[in-house]
Amino acid sequence: MPAADAVPGFGGGGSGRPVGVVGAGLIGLAVARRLAQRGAEVVVFDKEPEVAVHQSGHNSGVVHSGLYYPPGSLKAVLCRRGVGLLKEFCAEHALPYREIGKVVVAHSPEEVARLDVLQERARANGVPRVRRLDPAALREVEPEVRGLAALHSPTTAIVDFRAVARALAGEVTEAGGRLVLGAEVTAIRPGPHGVTVTSGGRPYELRRAVICAGLYSDTVARLAGDAPSPAILAFRGEYYRLRPERAGLVRGLVYPVPDPAYPFLGVHLTPRVDGQVDIGPNAVLALAREGYRRRDVDLRDLGRALAWPGTRRLVRRHWRAGLHELHGSLSKRAFAAQAARYVPALTPADLLPAPAGVRAQALDSHGALVDDFTLTALGPVTALRNAPSPAATSCLAIAAHLTDHYLQHP
Repeated sequence: MPAADAVPGFGGGGSGRPVGVVGAGLIGLAVARRLAQRGAEVVVFDKEPEVAVHQSGHNSGVVHSGLYYPPGSLKAVLCRRGVGLLKEFCAEHALPYREIGKVVVAHSPEEVARLDVLQERARANGVPRVRRLDPAALREVEPEVRGLAALHSPTTAIVDFRAVARALAGEVTEAGGRLVLGAEVTAIRPGPHGVTVTSGGRPYELRRAVICAGLYSDTVARLAGDAPSPAILAFRGEYYRLRPERAGLVRGLVYPVPDPAYPFLGVHLTPRVDGQVDIGPNAVLALAREGYRRRDVDLRDLGRALAWPGTRRLVRRHWRAGLHELHGSLSKRAFAAQAARYVPALTPADLLPAPAGVRAQALDSHGALVDDFTLTALGPVTALRNAPSPAATSCLAIAAHLTDHYLQHP
């Protein structure tokens, strides 16, 4: 192995060594930007040839307002802070930020009762102008949507998160940072005076390293000596798209009331900044961490997932929900029927295939889904082990939290 180098374009050894960020998604780039703003030399590593290739570039584009999250949780605090920071960032870079609003629609007395919980969480989290809608008021906001009751969050917005990531990357390089793309990180060796990261076959001597590796957050963290738990289980989220002539069926975002047992399940109707309307996602176990298509299978990924004790316990506990999601995956008619509960005028003929995404779900060894943002500190290495939704919304706030609380002296 060649001698470890200082990163070209940066200072040499000692205190002049840069801080490394593993992962060029939204959070990794936001962290790198924040560090550069504070005067640190920064280098970002990613195995892909461009930024935001995976979760950051395959999400719904929704800027969540903070309706769902328990008050005081990191999700709640960082989501609310992140909304303001993201809105300012988009304005600074002339990126679209459209407050089209969202209705969360109830169809049963049990769901109506859950709206009470969401409304109280919205109040406690400081979400502005959330109001309850009866069926008539719901029709005024969304003429084609039907339900017993709804919550309306008028400040919920949509953005182009790929464009946000590109703008973040631009700020990093403008500040003197470097992106090392197309170079997989294969080793991380913490030491008493820093950390050596091997990327693309080359070792780099760094002062500190931050792991924001998304779908690979567990495997990359383990390179640095972190614990196996939580492990990442990949779920494919499949979508359909409304035919262009039917995009007017909704004005804003239409969401189901989340089931407390499965808060990330349920088909949504999601307008995008380009005028298209997506319907989905479901959640089916992906057979590869990058399993965007049903035929994508990685035997190594699959073997790791099945070997994790939490996976077997999760399947035993929730197999019925899994079969329901699989049915929606295999049947366009079943998928459309879920959406038609909210928009009765919608038919299977209105749906066109759309690209899928893959969600990195952190799972502990007991089969419990890890819900909140999770960070671990390993000497000169800090690892973001879990970054579920609303991570995209919160990316700038996560970066501030991480640098302020974990990297006080970058």
